[in-house]
Amino acid sequence: MSSELGLVCITVSKDVRYRTVTRKRLLEHSDDGQRKLLDGIYRDNLQTLDGALQYCKREGIRLYRIPSSIFPFFDEDVGREVMRALAPSLARAGRRATELGLRLVMHPDQFVVLSSDSPEVVTNSVKILQMHADIMDQLQQPRSSWAVLEIHGGKANRSDVLVERIRQLPDAIRLRLCLENDEYSYNAEQIHDVCTRAQVPMVFDAHHHIVSEKLSSYDDPSVAEMLARARATWPDPAHQLVHISNGREGFNDRQHSDLITTMPSAYANAPWIEIEAKNKEQAIAALRGRLH
Repeated sequence: MSSELGLVCITVSKDVRYRTVTRKRLLEHSDDGQRKLLDGIYRDNLQTLDGALQYCKREGIRLYRIPSSIFPFFDEDVGREVMRALAPSLARAGRRATELGLRLVMHPDQFVVLSSDSPEVVTNSVKILQMHADIMDQLQQPRSSWAVLEIHGGKANRSDVLVERIRQLPDAIRLRLCLENDEYSYNAEQIHDVCTRAQVPMVFDAHHHIVSEKLSSYDDPSVAEMLARARATWPDPAHQLVHISNGREGFNDRQHSDLITTMPSAYANAPWIEIEAKNKEQAIAALRGRLH
């Protein structure tokens, strides 16, 4: 089968670049000044998103990860107020993605820890996830595993809590949520167990897996095994999404390399692959040269 390779957020070239703002800078402005600042950033980033969709279409890329920070402070009152006027533009962008046959996904940041033992952290995690779900809703993307929100398991050894909190999430989040294995808290076996019990898809990351298990090859039998087990968690196996990166200084280095020089042979059976390499579109182009 032919895998679809996904672009993560921006390009190395200046084709796809977004604006942002720090809280410190935002708070230097009056309420009206904050609204004007965010309005300008949101409008620019909407234009960049449209450019990213056109870029993907032009380059034959069918999977695009929207940056989590595309609309800074959208999870706060000032951001929601600014977005109201821009909602039609966001809807148009989402419809354009659908018309172009592009799959849109998001990967909320490391502050999402549903398994935390702190109520404040959990509340904030749900707030962040709701913001992402709101963006997907306004983009008119389905509440399904096609338009996923990818997160990690969070605090280790709290799988029962994680399963229960996932079950309690609003549909706009829960129906899009998927969990990814990592080398810190939840390895592939553990996150697969959570996904099976919570009935959410598993995003298998082969590099996190080999680092976690200290393996010497992507062709270790466990890679193909976990890929197949992860596929069984997807309501539609054709939507299965995986990640790939290579170690920067060595095979088991956690840091991402510029390009992807080693790919698991089992990934020939993966329909959708997000390319997590520093050199973004250059890594995709190099891989295509080798795979086709």
